[in-house]
Amino acid sequence: MAKLVSKTYGEALYEVAAEAGKTKELMEEIRCVVQILASNPAFDELMRHPGIPKQEKLQVVENVFKGRLSEELTGLLEIVVSKERYTDLPAIFAYFTDRVKEEQRIGMAYVTTAVELSENQKDQVKDKLLKTSGYASMEMHYQVDATIIGGMIIRMNDRVVDSSVRTKLEGLKKQLLQIQLG
Repeated sequence: MAKLVSKTYGEALYEVAAEAGKTKELMEEIRCVVQILASNPAFDELMRHPGIPKQEKLQVVENVFKGRLSEELTGLLEIVVSKERYTDLPAIFAYFTDRVKEEQRIGMAYVTTAVELSENQKDQVKDKLLKTSGYASMEMHYQVDATIIGGMIIRMNDRVVDSSVRTKLEGLKKQLLQIQLG
């Protein structure tokens, strides 16, 4: 359900921003709002508190953000609070950001390796992904996980390429278990 909510609100925000030609500006505002919310856990707690009436929460949003953010983003925040969907805000922002990045042909890749890659190796992985994906640029996120033993796992959008030694060993184990003895 949360994915549907984030897509609905995120897509609506994207369409409004695209129509006004403000996708980049809104993306920057969203980054600022995310930082503000992360640095003020008391605000988040207040907005999530079930005992505080919706009208008071709307007043807080208006007092804090009106005039400091674009009308589009302030309007979204007011709608999200009035519909009691504040908890979906991070997913809505993530959907919007992903949508803008897709429009700008910016890919995001998550690469997991058993050992830290050198800068040269990271550049090679990035170049290969740029050539095969059709994106103009790529945001790379690297993670080290010694449990994969060797190789690498690359995740982009809903696609995963798993060439880790761990996965290959698990496949061999399954094959060996299926062999009938005798």
